[in-house]
Parts: sequence; structure tokens; C-alpha cells
Amino acid sequence: MKLVVKAKLCAAILFLMPFAICSGASSAERKPERVDCDVHAGPCNATLKDIQVTLDIKPKPVKAMEDLTFTVRFAGEKFVADPYIDLGMPGMNMGKNRVVLKLAGEALYQGKGVIVR
Repeated sequence: MKLVVKAKLCAAILFLMPFAICSGASSAERKPERVDCDVHAGPCNATLKDIQVTLDIKPKPVKAMEDLTFTVRFAGEKFVADPYIDLGMPGMNMGKNRVVLKLAGEALYQGKGVIVR
């Protein structure tokens, strides 16, 4: 069964990013744009409030129940705390599955996690 990790995952990730951004943005101000991207093919890009966000997941193809490295690059803002990714499914309470991203270079953050089925 091929895992479809496209716009929903990226949109969910980008929805959570404003909580760690210093600009005072709140999720009530603006919902993130819908990103149509295939993370199996390459990085996904989106803009959230004046911040360019690029997400890449490796190894490819991205598979559930395997260790994955999540790489996120930001352009346009500084952080007050390490950003994170919540790997959840809309409308389904699966418990906390958070990937904390640590600084790995200039505006580059990485973390490891598993996408559950």
C-alpha cells in the first residue's frame, strides 16, 4: 500500500509552524495555503505570512512505520523556540506524534520521526 503523503501532511505541518515564529502570528489570523506537493518527488514549498517554508522528508519514497528525517528551511523570520511538526491525521485522535526540529544550519532545522499508519 503506497503511503500518500501530499498536501495534507504539508498543510498540517505549516499550520503548526506559526506557534514557534516570533512575528506574533496566530493561527486565527490566517489559515495556511493549501500546498499541492508530492514529498516522494522532492521538497515542498509554501509561503506562510511572509515566510518561505521548504519541507523535505527522507529517505524517499516516504513510507509509514520507518525512521524518517524531516528537514525544514525557513526564509523571512527568526524563531523564539525550536519549531516542531505534529504528525497527525485530521479528524482522528492518534495521540501525540511530534517531531521536534533542531537547528542544523542557517535557517535550517532537522528532526527524526515516524509516520504511523
